[in-house]
Amino acid sequence: MIEIHIAPVAFTIAGTPVSWYGLIYLLAALVVLFWGLRERRRVAGLSSRIVLNMGLIALFCGLVFSKLFHVIERWDYFLNNPKDFFNPDGLTIIGAILGAALGIGIYSRLNRLPFRQVFDIMVPGLILAQAIGRIGCAINGCCYGIATSLPWGIIYTHPDSAGYGASLNLSAGMGLHPVQIYSVIYDLVVFAVLFKLRGRLQPDGSLTLIYTILYAAWRLGIGFLRVGSPFVAGLHQAQFLSIIGLAIAVPLLIYSRIHRSKLDG
Repeated sequence: MIEIHIAPVAFTIAGTPVSWYGLIYLLAALVVLFWGLRERRRVAGLSSRIVLNMGLIALFCGLVFSKLFHVIERWDYFLNNPKDFFNPDGLTIIGAILGAALGIGIYSRLNRLPFRQVFDIMVPGLILAQAIGRIGCAINGCCYGIATSLPWGIIYTHPDSAGYGASLNLSAGMGLHPVQIYSVIYDLVVFAVLFKLRGRLQPDGSLTLIYTILYAAWRLGIGFLRVGSPFVAGLHQAQFLSIIGLAIAVPLLIYSRIHRSKLDG
């Protein structure tokens, strides 16, 4: 088994703790922003100022929806502990993605930008940022997997780690599935695929649909190896939302490809 003995707090500033989780997610947000600045020339009218504005809007909407989805998932707890709603812990990547997408979509519409093109240039940077963010989860000890006897199972030994309690309850010779690391590897593979396909697919929005399908399929599958709260029919919230995403994205991609083929023909 692999032991992880890392304190979640990286350092303190004037008595305020700064976590590795927060630092790494800040890095992930900067990666998306710089990716947008790098790729903006692929979309007419997408200036650096607009990308920066979209970045701020996406960050705000992503944080709000991320927290909102977490509250919905654990409604009974927050109903009895409303003050914890403002606790910065407990964020969901699915909520962050949907919130950021909504914010960018509305901003693009209001500024008459081709939002499908905007999404297409952003999704490779988004999945790369998600890979970085999962490293933060691995260090923090959150989003851990179910028990496993595989030799690469992980055990969190620092008492402040989010995965410490789960590690203490493991039987001898058992660890936790390092689902965070699985996700890092998968996200990097998807990034390579999207990077290769960018600018090659028509109609606009096709790359975004491929991202949605690949990511939703992964979250649905990896959810069976993750510890989580049942949301609908025994599925986690992310799994349920992933099924909805697949049900929308797969038919849309098929339809768009058929429609494009007819136009080309």
